[in-house]
Amino acid sequence: MHNFPRLIITLIASLSFFLNSCNSISENPDKKVFNINLNDGLTSLDPAFARNQNALWMVNQLFNGLVQVDDDLNTIPAIAKSWEISPDGKSYTFHLRQDVYFHDDPLFPSGKGRKVIAADFVYSFNRILDPKVASSGAWIFNDKLSGENAFSAPNDSTLIIELIKPFTPFLSMLTAQYCSVVPHEITEHYGKDFRNHPIGTGPFKFKHWKEGEIMVFLKNENYWEKEGSEQLPYMDAIRSTFISDKQTAFMEFIKKNIDFFNGIDGSYRDDILTKSGKMTRKYEGKFQLRTGPYLNTEYIGILVDSTMPIVKNSPLKNRKIRQAINYAIDRKKMVKYLRNSIGTPGHAGFIPQGMPGFDMQAVKGYEYNPEMARKLLAEAGFPNGKGLKEIKLQTSTTYKDLIEFVQGELNALGIKCKVEVNQTSSLREMIAKKSVNFFRGSWIADYPDAENYLSVFYSKNFVPIGPNYTSFKSKKFDELFERSFAEKDEQKRYALYREMDNLVMQESPVIILFYDQLINLYQNNISGMSNNAQNLLILKKVKKE
Repeated sequence: MHNFPRLIITLIASLSFFLNSCNSISENPDKKVFNINLNDGLTSLDPAFARNQNALWMVNQLFNGLVQVDDDLNTIPAIAKSWEISPDGKSYTFHLRQDVYFHDDPLFPSGKGRKVIAADFVYSFNRILDPKVASSGAWIFNDKLSGENAFSAPNDSTLIIELIKPFTPFLSMLTAQYCSVVPHEITEHYGKDFRNHPIGTGPFKFKHWKEGEIMVFLKNENYWEKEGSEQLPYMDAIRSTFISDKQTAFMEFIKKNIDFFNGIDGSYRDDILTKSGKMTRKYEGKFQLRTGPYLNTEYIGILVDSTMPIVKNSPLKNRKIRQAINYAIDRKKMVKYLRNSIGTPGHAGFIPQGMPGFDMQAVKGYEYNPEMARKLLAEAGFPNGKGLKEIKLQTSTTYKDLIEFVQGELNALGIKCKVEVNQTSSLREMIAKKSVNFFRGSWIADYPDAENYLSVFYSKNFVPIGPNYTSFKSKKFDELFERSFAEKDEQKRYALYREMDNLVMQESPVIILFYDQLINLYQNNISGMSNNAQNLLILKKVKKE
């Protein structure tokens, strides 16, 4: 009940804004508004910082890149209508559309958005690499480019990217939201405030954001993309609320105040789903429910760089203890009873189910084996956990039930574990600063190639430059990783990926909990929603009856 007054205030503020700022919509009841709730908040609408799901979702409505993914995760044209790759795999030439314009903004001449040209991509990509910008996506281009002039625009419609060496997943990588095109005059004018003054080329344009309360995007009337002969997007606006409590947000969905709901929280999961993952009779026919593969690995990360003081004083520096923890967790029970069978127990590697090349048989992870866990603990010098220092496991509120399940499994083995619950943003900051050494994490695919997951363990990707949050370092891993770049044969590349994944599993800088599955709810009057394994929110083709 304590959320009720806040919800009323939020909804009143939302309604007030909507009536005042979106007259064209509120005056016409025929206008179609797509309502969504972003429960974990949002820190930026700048694609240079599109590093979590909410940012990816909203950036994807406002911006475009050279290429994009379809529902089957194939790379297809976007602003680049075609491209060629040189025989040596090092030079990419993109031919741009001539009908793509930035959203209108007072900073443009006459306030009208100008045409996108190849030089805009040169600027946008160099901006990701600029240390002053400190983009969390800089790792996309790190160690791949041929030099300072790796991006060039010989004319307005041609972009050339020169790589230092072949990198087969590169085209797939360019589908990441980090690689969206931005206008230099707007980003330079606003600097860090571009986060809340975003100007892109996407199907929707930014209107208003009252942080933590309401955000509105309006239809981009000049959008370049069509479906057949029909102009996209179909919706007139997107309205986002920021109700942090998922149960409160779900009640808004049931009342039809929200059109789309992603994921099901533990507090009401049993109300909607049976333990086998089917919809309960109570809600049959009341809304649409879709499940499917989701390129997201849920895991627990462990700092393993023993030169760091936080690791030196921790029992987790011992590989056998990390392996014992891996064997101690009954993932099947966890997924069935805490997730209502939404997800696949994480018995293989870091690469998730649904990713091309995934092979549960070829990558040897950890299944539940308490006897092996006890054996490893004894070998490490701590029989039944005797003499082992208490370890702290950091999590966010949303995952408290899962992490407490892990805590129970470890305690049963004699490993004393204390759980500390943090706000999502605080935990993310602590992980990035390496001030915690045992933490719950997840890795959602930025692009649909397993290289994206393995980059998390590449030694040159240490944060803040890259996503190596565990400080894992292995010469052999790095050699295999770099060798995979030039491998054009898909099956041979997948074999290298699996070899790397096996190496990571042996060293155990992570404990794989499960490979996620999509579970999205839509109102019955919604159609045209994408159902891709990246769970990328694509609203340009959505219709509302």
